[in-house]
Amino acid sequence: MADKETTIYIVDVGKSMGECRNGRSMTDFEWAMQYVWDRITATVATGRKMAHVGVVGLRTDETETAHELEDDPYFSNLSVLFDPAQVLLPDLRKLHEQIKPSSSDRGDAISAIILAIQMIITHCKKLKWKRKIVLVTNGQGRMSSENLDGIVEKIKEDNIELAVLGVDFDDPEYGFKEEDKDTRKADNETLLRSLVEDCDGVYGTLEQAVSELDIPRVKAVRVQANFKGHIQLGNPGEYDTAIRIPIERYYRTYAAKPPTASSFAPRSEVQPEQEEAESSTTATAQQDSQPVEGSSLTSIRNLRTYQIADESAPGGKVDVEQEDLAKGYEYGRTVVHIDKTDENITTLETYAAMELLGFVQSEKYDRYMHMSTTNILTAQRANDKAALALSSFIHALFELDSYAVARLVAKENKAPIIVLLAPSIEPDYECLLEVQLPFAEDVRTYHFPPLDKVITVSGKVITEHRNLPNDDLVEAMGKYVDSMELADNDEDEESTESFSIDDSFSPMLHRIDAAVRYRAIHPNDPVPPPSETLLKFSKPSQDLVEKSKKYLERLTAAADVKKVPPKAKGRKRARETEKPLSGLDVDALLHQEKRAKISPNNAIPEFKQTLTHADSIEAIGDAVKQMKAIIEDQIKNSLGDANYDRVSEELGVMKEELISYEEPALYNDLLRQLKEKLLKEQLGGDRRELWWLLRRNRLGLIDKEQSDRSEVTEDEAYDVSFCIWRNTESEMLTR
Repeated sequence: MADKETTIYIVDVGKSMGECRNGRSMTDFEWAMQYVWDRITATVATGRKMAHVGVVGLRTDETETAHELEDDPYFSNLSVLFDPAQVLLPDLRKLHEQIKPSSSDRGDAISAIILAIQMIITHCKKLKWKRKIVLVTNGQGRMSSENLDGIVEKIKEDNIELAVLGVDFDDPEYGFKEEDKDTRKADNETLLRSLVEDCDGVYGTLEQAVSELDIPRVKAVRVQANFKGHIQLGNPGEYDTAIRIPIERYYRTYAAKPPTASSFAPRSEVQPEQEEAESSTTATAQQDSQPVEGSSLTSIRNLRTYQIADESAPGGKVDVEQEDLAKGYEYGRTVVHIDKTDENITTLETYAAMELLGFVQSEKYDRYMHMSTTNILTAQRANDKAALALSSFIHALFELDSYAVARLVAKENKAPIIVLLAPSIEPDYECLLEVQLPFAEDVRTYHFPPLDKVITVSGKVITEHRNLPNDDLVEAMGKYVDSMELADNDEDEESTESFSIDDSFSPMLHRIDAAVRYRAIHPNDPVPPPSETLLKFSKPSQDLVEKSKKYLERLTAAADVKKVPPKAKGRKRARETEKPLSGLDVDALLHQEKRAKISPNNAIPEFKQTLTHADSIEAIGDAVKQMKAIIEDQIKNSLGDANYDRVSEELGVMKEELISYEEPALYNDLLRQLKEKLLKEQLGGDRRELWWLLRRNRLGLIDKEQSDRSEVTEDEAYDVSFCIWRNTESEMLTR
């Protein structure tokens, strides 16, 4: 269970906070609120109900403490903007509207700290809470130094952590000092520093806090066992000599995932009659009647319907209940169904345990066999006998330089997995490292040609070939790789890492988190770009690039790298016909005339040649018509799928050529007509498998992304490509 915590933020909103200082383009208030909003939104993002936040406004226009201190003149111009509680999104938006720079400079920061202490005492009472007060101010107002000893004593008594962040406060440890500082501000800084030091709190300048906002904060997780059981050798139920050690299993590494998005829709007022009518329809998605708390959105409730083809039903389809469906498993190209009564046969009856199967030498194990993240196995807590037994087993594996192979069932009736156990002995602890191993069915073996030689058809081995690197290229590549070394050697020949693994962060995880927290505060502003810290490892450092530049140039010369000219786009018919280097017109020499008819035996080359000599759109359309007749004849006379690959190749060439000639409409019309005939089984029976082949080869309609002259959107092209496949699935359900 996470610890309960309460944090009170004291935000200085005085008139002086609305000014820009020291060359900054933003006011002191805007600069300070960057830190405040970051901390509050980070707390909200955890979703913890016992992580409470309170906000106190310092130097406000009015006095609204809502406490017994409100009538005290020392607590004037202080306002409780938010009492300690869990902050939700509506509270965050409301708080964003309330916190604005005031028109007053009256208000005492020390009195604000006393008010925050009183709020914590009232809220937390004597219960076990983590208590913290954060003061953000520019130190321009008046501060009273009376009874500081009593404040320090109360803070220590209630175990409250005090943190003070000041705008342009001097901080020798950080290396910041403001020149020409105002006398009052200097005195206030001295007063706040002494107060924080007496309380053993945190004191710093705001510049350091804001500069560290770009550094993602790694989430601290509470360690919790994911398996508690026994590791055993032999069957303890049958043999007295079997070994059985109580153990606990914990994550050593675990992949962090970004928050998932949810589906919502704008909430609208629905009349009862309309609501009743909507509930009777079989829509695939409907709005839930329960709105999201404090929002104008409502959650989406998904409803799934199942239909099968029925010619006698209206529309040719009839709805079926989920209970009437049977689970089908794909076996080749057929579907095999298993009844619910027979599903128990497929369930393996297991009990939770870890059973040792054997041992393997460490040098015979390949690291690429890892299939999961790593876990740690330790002895059962407060069990000295189990700790001694497991320690003996760990040391035995370590001394024999061996690993153990075990069968693990984490829960009863759960599928077993095979794991590898490796010993790990550190000065302060020892444990077993566990990782999942693949079954025989999980291993895929692929054969690739060798990289250092070429074997001809006759079996001859060639070591010098145009596809093989020569010695000069290998040497240039080796020097280039060495120049990109990430570890630097200092004068004592000690290696230091230029890129520390501790400074690397997941860009996707922290980018999404930062974007969500920013949008919660600024719903209408664009999301700012990612921080440089997240992009640090996306490109090599400039010093490293300059260092390896000469080696890269040599590598480019040795590899004979040349820039490939971009593929020309546009109307082929508007360009001149490519001529050979000799300048001779081969067609004129051979007295070839424009081709009038395309032969089915040589369709692709003759189609290309016909388009090359086409001088009008009508000629291109005639060539497409001829290819359409050839393709339909090949489909109709195909024995099974004998001609399917040939048809697919011809359609692919037609699509590519008509995109180049900027005539996508001709191809789209041809494909629509072809699909209609396939649906109606007018091309030699059921040929829907051909459509599946065309869809797999991405031979659908030409959309606007592929050609500017196309009138087909990407969604329309997708619907046309998947239409037949949906019908096929419906018939599979029927069967």
